[in-house]
Amino acid sequence: MAQSEPARTGPTPDGAVRRFAFRFDRPFRLPLALLGVRPDTARVEVGPDEVTVRFGPWRLCTPRANITGAELGGPYRWWRAIGPHLSLADGGATFGSSVTAGLCLRFATPVPALVPGRWPAHPAVTVTVTDPQALRAALVGAPG
Repeated sequence: MAQSEPARTGPTPDGAVRRFAFRFDRPFRLPLALLGVRPDTARVEVGPDEVTVRFGPWRLCTPRANITGAELGGPYRWWRAIGPHLSLADGGATFGSSVTAGLCLRFATPVPALVPGRWPAHPAVTVTVTDPQALRAALVGAPG
């Protein structure tokens, strides 16, 4: 069951950028590597004012103030979670490297991510980081 909590904006306690690695399930490492997505090219960075998701050649940047919610999710079906995806249901983006668990970030103003340019813009992004709860805590200010 997904848990949702409104995001609270503001700097990290020490003003530093926190990095969250993606979890890579063994069966999907090679196909993702062929797309340029490897552990060294995939991460979520939470800074004092901005959140950046890097997934191989894909990149999403948004102000922290644009994040309105963070929902824990998973497990996922591999064909819906692995790789970069566009949700036909809600227009959200997925950057997935694992079927175990993830975090869906919701935006006040949709953000481009899957193709170059400003369109399409996505109202949410799901990321399959190694510790979705810690990422959620870093974004909403909950205890980690």
